[in-house]
Amino acid sequence: MVSFIQSVLLDLQSKNENVEDFVFILPSKRAGVFLKHHLSQIIQQPVFAPKILSIEEFVEELSGLKNIPNTDLLFILYDVYKKTTSEKDLESFESFSKWGQILLQDFNEIDRYLIPQEKIFDYLSAIKELDHWSVEKEQTDLVKRHLKFWKRLKDYYLAYTETLLENKQGYQGLIYREAVDNLEIYIENNSEVQHIFLGFNALNESESQIIQGLLQSDLANIYWDTDSTFINDPIHDAGIFTRVHKAQWKYFKNHSFDWITSHYKAQKNIEVIGVPKLVGQAKYIGQLLEHLGQTNENLTNTAVILGEENLLVPVLNSIPESVKALNVTMGLPLKFTPIASLFETLFSIHKHNPKNFYYKDIVAILSHPSIHGLFQYENDNTADEITTHIQKNNIVYSDLKQLKKLAKSHIDLLGYLFNSWEDNALIALKNCSNLIYKMKANYTENSNKLELEYLYRFNQLFNQLTELNSTYKHLKTVATLHTIFKELLSSETLDFKGEPLEGLQIMGMLESRVLDFETIIISSVNEGILPSGKTNNSFIPFDVKVENNLPTYKEKDAV
Repeated sequence: MVSFIQSVLLDLQSKNENVEDFVFILPSKRAGVFLKHHLSQIIQQPVFAPKILSIEEFVEELSGLKNIPNTDLLFILYDVYKKTTSEKDLESFESFSKWGQILLQDFNEIDRYLIPQEKIFDYLSAIKELDHWSVEKEQTDLVKRHLKFWKRLKDYYLAYTETLLENKQGYQGLIYREAVDNLEIYIENNSEVQHIFLGFNALNESESQIIQGLLQSDLANIYWDTDSTFINDPIHDAGIFTRVHKAQWKYFKNHSFDWITSHYKAQKNIEVIGVPKLVGQAKYIGQLLEHLGQTNENLTNTAVILGEENLLVPVLNSIPESVKALNVTMGLPLKFTPIASLFETLFSIHKHNPKNFYYKDIVAILSHPSIHGLFQYENDNTADEITTHIQKNNIVYSDLKQLKKLAKSHIDLLGYLFNSWEDNALIALKNCSNLIYKMKANYTENSNKLELEYLYRFNQLFNQLTELNSTYKHLKTVATLHTIFKELLSSETLDFKGEPLEGLQIMGMLESRVLDFETIIISSVNEGILPSGKTNNSFIPFDVKVENNLPTYKEKDAV
């Protein structure tokens, strides 16, 4: 089997091109590792490796801005919001964070697709003016406040982008917009560099303009990984983007469209298996791998592609012992790690600053797998003794003093768990950090490597929150901290690293771009997952998105 990346390298070699002078730009970092591997197999003599970048890295380089984490962006946006909003209309950070994230997503889309900001914000404001629901001639205070918010969106955007640009920082969309603005200067300064784009499909307007600009200046070649079945069928969604690029880009009026293959119609062995529930799928994937391992020892040409990220841990636990080498290239969202549920419970019980704790909450924390082992002493366990006493004596509420009386040891640990947080975010963050160090000591003794990795990421997360709070001072209560903690949990991931060219490959859908394997196992091929269906988490209505060529759920399904 000749893979797509190999085909591109062989084509460049046949043209007697000097590969080490190229800049290769790919959809993901993982594809770059495979490119280097295939390159080492094709070249006959030692050469310097060419520059290999993901599209995000290339655009960041082009823009001169630094991409900063989503949480930092939210804190900066609230700072701007406070400066541009009157005292009486100002919302708390907790309330703001719920709609601030959506606003950031919309700013991102508007910039990535190079929509004129003045036009779209004025348009949105005018629509809301027409839409307002009051039947009275005079607008109520609620309606006035609602309309004022829509009129201010443009001010928020302008002040926010100005603040970021002053600090040479940006979110993804702003970085893309700046990159397009800097393209001419880049072309002038890099007139000798040849860029190779390969394996792209769904391009936003910024990417499209950057690639077209380099193609028109004869500074780039582009290779598409598409099939005649998709591109020749006018209604097939899998070819929706490549059909548009082929028809509308001026470059393809005089140049060939490389490549349209016909692999889709080649003979394949496809099996569709119905398995109930997620864990059932994970166990069956384990069985399939055991069967495949009997015929192919290292499973190098086998990939497991997970439609749902939360299936990663069950799949890792189901991999047979016969699989000696594997590489995971996907992030496990922190909210799916076991420790996440512990901190979620702690935040829930401390949020209202109780004097006494309900017995179910006490039992839930003390019997949590991440905590239970910390209470071990000699042949007994303090946590078991406390829960047994509570259940035997039907105790409904207990305070820390009563719990300490029941404990024969680990009094300090009970303090970390049940000491009052006094509705103070700083105390909460300090307690959580102390608890992490206590757990770390226990995991190091018992050599639990995966749990230590979870702990490390949570330690990073709490350090990040502490640093942001000391800079911006927006986190005043435990409830506000809990809201931001939940936001972070859903976006932060635990990234796995392995030997990318050896053994079984486990990845998410997006990581599979540009790569080829002989055997593929895809999980969760269910409606609502692949494709994900209608999710419209945006302030911009569907018709306005269509009017301005912004992506809707239709384009996301096509991806």
